[in-house]
Formats: sequence, C-alpha cells, structure tokens
Amino acid sequence: MAYKLIKEPYRMAKVELIMPKMGESITEATILKWVKNVGDTVELDETILEIATDKVDSDIPSPVAGKIIEVLFNEDDVVEVGKIIAILATEGEDVASSPAVAEKAEAPKAAAPVKAAPDEVPFTPERAAASAVSISSNADRFYSPLVKNIAKQESISIPELDTIAGTGSNGRVTKRDILGYVANRASAPVQTKAAAPVIPSNTPTTSSTSSKATTHTSGGHEIIEMDRMRKLIADHMVMSKHTSPHVTSFVEADVTNIVNWRNSIKGEFQKKHGEKITFTPIFMEAVAKSINDFPMINISIEGTTIVKKKDINIGMAAALPSGNLIVPVIKNADQLNLVGLTKQVNDLASKARGNKLKPDDIQGGTFTLTNVGTFGNVMGTPIINQPQVAILAVGAIKKKPAVLETEHGDVIAIRHMMFLSLSYDHRVVDGFLGGSFLRKVADYLESFDTTQSF
Repeated sequence: MAYKLIKEPYRMAKVELIMPKMGESITEATILKWVKNVGDTVELDETILEIATDKVDSDIPSPVAGKIIEVLFNEDDVVEVGKIIAILATEGEDVASSPAVAEKAEAPKAAAPVKAAPDEVPFTPERAAASAVSISSNADRFYSPLVKNIAKQESISIPELDTIAGTGSNGRVTKRDILGYVANRASAPVQTKAAAPVIPSNTPTTSSTSSKATTHTSGGHEIIEMDRMRKLIADHMVMSKHTSPHVTSFVEADVTNIVNWRNSIKGEFQKKHGEKITFTPIFMEAVAKSINDFPMINISIEGTTIVKKKDINIGMAAALPSGNLIVPVIKNADQLNLVGLTKQVNDLASKARGNKLKPDDIQGGTFTLTNVGTFGNVMGTPIINQPQVAILAVGAIKKKPAVLETEHGDVIAIRHMMFLSLSYDHRVVDGFLGGSFLRKVADYLESFDTTQSF
C-alpha cells in the first residue's frame, strides 16, 4: 500500500493514503465505496475503501492503525495513480487540533499525480488497433483509457464523446456515464462521420461485490438493471463476435483412465500435497502440451500482423457466486507439472470465490479453457476471449457404451466419455489447425499416464 508519512514536531504522525498502482497498464481507478469515513478509527490492514479499475476490483487496506481525518475524493470519482485520496492520523491525535490537514494534502510534498495520457499507457496487444485510430480531444477534458476504449467499441466519435455529461470529478466522464449513454443511444440520430473501429479490450472478467444490480417492477414484471460487471462482460462478448468470425469444432474423448486414476489417488494426493486434485489441472496439462505442438494457436492479431506468444498462459473461466465470470490466468502453464498446476488452479479458484484476485492474476492470458461440464452440460460453443484466437470448452464426463478395439476383436464397454469443443478465429485459424489442435488435446487425455508418480 502506498502512503506518505508526515511528521510534525511534538505531534503524532499523519499518513497520506495514496492511490496505489494496481497493474502495469493501469493509470487510474474509480472509488466504488468508502468503507470508513472521516472520524472513523481503523486498524492496520483494515479495509478503508473499495476501488475498481478496468481489470479488477480491490479493497484498499489501511497502512497504519489510526483515525481518518480527511477524505479527498467522493464515491464514483476517478482518481489517478499516485494521488492522495485520504489522510490518516495515528491513534490518539485529536482531529479538531489538525486544521492544516487540508493544506498539507495540497502541499508540494504531496505525491505528484501520474498523468494518464494515452501515449503513456504501455503498448499491449489489446491496444494494438488503437494506434491506428486514436480517440483524443483538443479540449482540456480528460478521458480515461477505459472510457476511450468503450467509445471506440461503440463507434462514438470525438464530438459525440465531448457531449456526454460527466458525473466524475471536474465533470469527468466515468465508466458509468458512458455505459449509461450507450444504453440510451439507440434512439439517438445515426452519426454521419466514419465510425471508429472496434478495439479489443481484455476486460471480460472484473469482479465486484459492491456494484449491486438494482431492481424495480413494471406491469408485474421484475426489471433488473445490469451491474457494472455484467455490462462489461456483455460489451466484451459482443465485441468478440464482431471482431472474430467464430468456428467451433468438436471431438469426443475417452477419459476413463483419467477418471479411474483420479479416484484411486485423490486421497493420497491430498494427504501428500495438501491439495484436492480436480480434472481441471489434467485438462490444463493436455492443453499446454498441445499448444507446444501447435504454437500458431497461441497467437493474437494486431491489425494485419500476427503476434506469436512465447509464453503459454492459460486462463480458466470461472463462474462466481453472483453468476458473473472471471478468468484467472496460470502463467507459463507448460513449465508446471501436475502438482504445480493443481496448486495454481486451486489457489486462483479460491481467490476468485473470495473476490481476492489481483490485477496480475487475470492479465496476460494467451489461451482460455472453460469447463461447461461443471453445470452438467455435455458441450458448448464458447466465445473467444479477445485478443486471443481460440477457447476450449470441456463438457460433462458421462458413462456411455463405446466400441473398443482389442486383440480379440471389437467389444462394447461402458466408458467415461467427454466432448471437447474449440471455438477459433477463422481469420487466422483454419479448420486444419483448429481441428488438429483439438484432436491432439483429446489424444493427450486418452493416453494419460496412469503410472506417473506425484
């Protein structure tokens, strides 16, 4: 947690609470809720406020035990990284005896705000197309990178963007403002200027517990307003379908050996490693091996160029208790053994359920795996998680009669069967590559080594 200590002669210290840096490309955050207010006492590491970025939501803990004596921003304000957001006094200081607090917050020794100009945002594949058409205004009005990304996705021109009323600090347009504008934009006149291209923005998986959906009734029907996270997911899914021509291929795999192996070792595995082994790390291992065999599935597109990723970072789509989605990422999955994958999967799943994922936990994915079998579905046609070019869905494992080839001839036996489906971007992934990769994943699952040690 970033903070600055102010020492005064014969008086206890004041602490400036600074908006922390939540990720390499994140330059600002929105204050969702002040959990503590002026005059409240806080313990060390006790949550003071909740913030949201375009990647993830986080609780900001107190760097000291003391009392809040000044809050410098309101809820829904967008605050640049490095700015002072509150001032605390260590326990025992009289708030009334500190009239100069506000002046100190504005003094030169305060942390300099980090400029959030578009050209200071690090280049990433997600922003590649943004270099071709940049939304910027000659006016003094500031727009956050997230607001500009949404504007590009919705083909909102610069003059149109300038007309949106902002409710943030100094009239700044917030995420809520532009999403509300988009929701009511259908009845607006069609813009005659050339529309800005759809810009991929890897923001499908932010989590939020403080942005609740509101409901009301109309004519006996219950009307439920989308929460902030659901709006982001909806925008990302529509953008993905507009960006990539989707093709989905299917295979069926015999995973009987995997089921029997897991059933026989899960007790010993948990006793030895302190972790429950699920099917997910086994699927992850097969996917990582297959990507090594077919590296052109591990790419992204920047305009008319292809970026071949050196790292294999596999995201695992997970459903939150709220029904929303999050995609934590296992970095360098091909370099982990089954035990390592199990620990990573369990750790990220636990963080997701507890809304404790950090920005780095959901960044950098190059391929995504989703388990639709969790809900009893036998197969699905998942939507690609931009800017990736493929996503694999695994279905429910079902017992079925299947034909087995033996040295004595074909026999029918009860086997554990599972469908796998791969959605891929047909701009760069053709049927040969997509189908071959999918078949390879199934082959690795069917040839799983049941004699391996762990």
